[in-house]
Amino acid sequence: MTNVLVLVEHTQGELKNTTLELITAARVFGDVGAVVVGAPGTTEKLQSGLAEAGAETIYAAESDSADSLVVTPAVDALSGLAAQLQVPVVIASTATGNEVAGRVGARVASGVLYDQIEIKEDRTATGSIFGGDFTVTSSAGGASPVFTLRAGSVDPEPQAAAGTVQAVELPEPGPTAVKITNFAPAEQGDRPELTEAKIVVSGGRGVAGPEGFHDVVEPLADVLGAAVGASRAAVDADYYPGKFQVGQTGKTVSPNLYIALGISGAIQHKAGMQTSKTIVAVNKDEEAGIFEIADFGVVGDLFTVAPQATEELKKRK
Repeated sequence: MTNVLVLVEHTQGELKNTTLELITAARVFGDVGAVVVGAPGTTEKLQSGLAEAGAETIYAAESDSADSLVVTPAVDALSGLAAQLQVPVVIASTATGNEVAGRVGARVASGVLYDQIEIKEDRTATGSIFGGDFTVTSSAGGASPVFTLRAGSVDPEPQAAAGTVQAVELPEPGPTAVKITNFAPAEQGDRPELTEAKIVVSGGRGVAGPEGFHDVVEPLADVLGAAVGASRAAVDADYYPGKFQVGQTGKTVSPNLYIALGISGAIQHKAGMQTSKTIVAVNKDEEAGIFEIADFGVVGDLFTVAPQATEELKKRK
């Protein structure tokens, strides 16, 4: 029996860490049904990993056109299963995930709760509002409420399950379906993907330029095996590419450790990182707002503090 549906996040036949978090979070409802959307053969590659993670049933929504259409196949698969089973749906809180969630909620006439950090057995969830100033508990109506979960909010806890595969037929795409005409994988480099990283080192305007990221932020990130982030101020000043922006208008992260170098702590930035489990801030302005949410703060010059930390970490490796 399936008590909750989870949309599987995968890339080129490999499960994303986000999926393991989703299955762990969704388990509060009971047996998890993992929905795989992709080309024929995708489910076979993911089956063992999903079973080990805790998927009791794996719904294989495969078709030749699934990978060449934007959003539609996932919406069709989830809304069809949700209407049939009348169970909650859990999706990753990404740009695509939130789009899918809204469409599924509309189709099954149920509420949608976005960017949550905890999902509860009574179908309520905890999230942040007003730029992170308040933490609230909300509930969504309908037979199949939809939740999108912020990456890094839950520590994956594998729990072996049956992983029984059940085929799901996808309808033929309609005339309004958006098709992908070209695809090229994003260049990730050797660092973890920002939204999935367990450690993030971010730089702000105080880094003083692209060379500050290259000489100070990146070396500290690399010795920690961390992802690199940037504040909106740093991105607007062309210190670092926009795809690494953390904040309300950038990416939302919730790592185990977040290190903020030269970041003042504007509300816009806090909204994207304040659920991090441990926050370390380095800023020479002792009145900087980032210290209000930091677990450990250093009032000092980041160009002195960060390199010292990097060198000390190298000695201990």
